[in-house]
This record gives sequence, structure tokens and C-alpha cells, in this order.
Amino acid sequence: MTEEDLLGSKPIKYWDEIAKDWEETRTHRLWRVHSDAVNTRLFERWIPSVEVGRVLKTDLFDEATGETGLYPLLASVGRTAVGIDIAPLIMRRAQSQHQTLLVVGADVGCLPFADQSFDVVISNSTLDHMDSLDDVAKALRELCRVLKFGGQLLMTLDNLSNPIIALRNSLPAPLIERIGLVPYYVGASCGPRRLQKMVLAAGFEPLEVQATMHCPRVLMVPITDILDRWAARAVKKRLLQWLMAWEVLERWPTRYITGHFVALRAVRREDRAPNR
Repeated sequence: MTEEDLLGSKPIKYWDEIAKDWEETRTHRLWRVHSDAVNTRLFERWIPSVEVGRVLKTDLFDEATGETGLYPLLASVGRTAVGIDIAPLIMRRAQSQHQTLLVVGADVGCLPFADQSFDVVISNSTLDHMDSLDDVAKALRELCRVLKFGGQLLMTLDNLSNPIIALRNSLPAPLIERIGLVPYYVGASCGPRRLQKMVLAAGFEPLEVQATMHCPRVLMVPITDILDRWAARAVKKRLLQWLMAWEVLERWPTRYITGHFVALRAVRREDRAPNR
């Protein structure tokens, strides 16, 4: 890989700079704890109850910038946990924090693994940094290729059925970054119906669809930053409990309106080949 290699329209050096700035400013630390807890809670519910051989995570931003990311979950699920990323700084930091994690430099749209290499793939908010849904579809086909027959894909994606996310994604990307609405590049995404059709076309059978991260993120991220800096540990703990309480909305009929992410669990079908 070179610095000109891309994830979406952004080169590797862009994502390295994001990780460097995140580390130096200690950006959104408390929010990252909440985000990791929400994702872990969801995937623990969906993951196979028995240990599997190999698990793949499709980026390492969580593991490089958070306290633990999803590494404890990865380590508990598979005998071998593999994480990919395109940014060298992110890979180095993830590796230094998690010694037994196998870190590989790779683009999710072109994976350096043999067919049927993994039992489980976890992809939380990776594919929504790509430029188009065609790119997302290509990545889904690659994930299908490297999954064993019967292997499971567990993923989240920015939820365009949420009107706030739809409005944000309709704004020009330079404007979004300039005003700091999101601290990194936002790419293409979709809602739950479109996502199910895409994973079906890629060679999967959708098993379950959900919405997650229901607290009002645009308000709570700055609030958690303030409390992370000034509040006592007990206050932070109560705040995290309160934030998690919002996830009860996943059981409401309005879940796709309030959820920041659409979450999907799918299995690779032996009788369904990816449409290339």
C-alpha cells in the first residue's frame, strides 16, 4: 500500500491524520466508551454461542483510538482475531494495545485472503465511508468471498431512514467537515430495506435487521466531551448508564427513525453465489 491508496475518496495519510489528531486531543473519549459498549452489546447478542476459528474485523479505528474497542469481544469469539485497516498509524496503535490481534494492511474492497478464510466478519461503520453504494456492494461481495459457507456477517451502517442522518448526508462533504458536524469523511449509505437487498445480492441471507445508537448523538457528543473533562468518575458512570438506557428504543416501531445506525446479521449461503 502507498499513501495514495484510498478508502472512499480519502488517501491513507488522511486517516492517519484523523487518528493522530484524535489521540493528541483525546477527542470524544467518553463517547467512544459508549459507542464500544453499544456495539459490543449488539454483537454479543448475535454472535455464535460457540468459539469459532477465525474472526475478521473490517477496520481498527475503535481498537486504536478507544480504551479497548471491540477487541475483548473478538478475542472471546474466535481462536484467531484478525483486523484490517489501510492506515499504518491506526494499525500500529491497535497492535501495540492488543498484542494477540493479527493486524493486516488491507482495503475492505480488495481483501488479501483466500476464499472461505473466516467464520465471522464484524464490520461496524466501515462501509459507510465509501464514496458510492457500488463501492459498498463490491466490499460486501469481498466479505462474502472470504466467509465460509454458513459464516456470519455482523455489520452496522449509517442509517438513512433516520431523518437527521439523511439531512447530514445530503450536505456537501467539505461543509460537513468544515463545521465539525462529523470529525471524519462521511460516505454513501442506505436504510434497512436497501441494505437487505444489497447483502442478498452479494451472496448472503439476511437473518436479522435492527437499529442501534438511539440517543441524540449530535447533542450528546459535545456534552460527553465536557463531562469527560470536568465531571467526577461517578458522574461519568451514571451518564454512560443513562446513554445506554436510550437503546430501549430499538424495540419501538420508530427504531429506524431514531437509530443512528442500521445493523444487520446475515449468513453466507452455500447455494447463493455473489453477483459479480
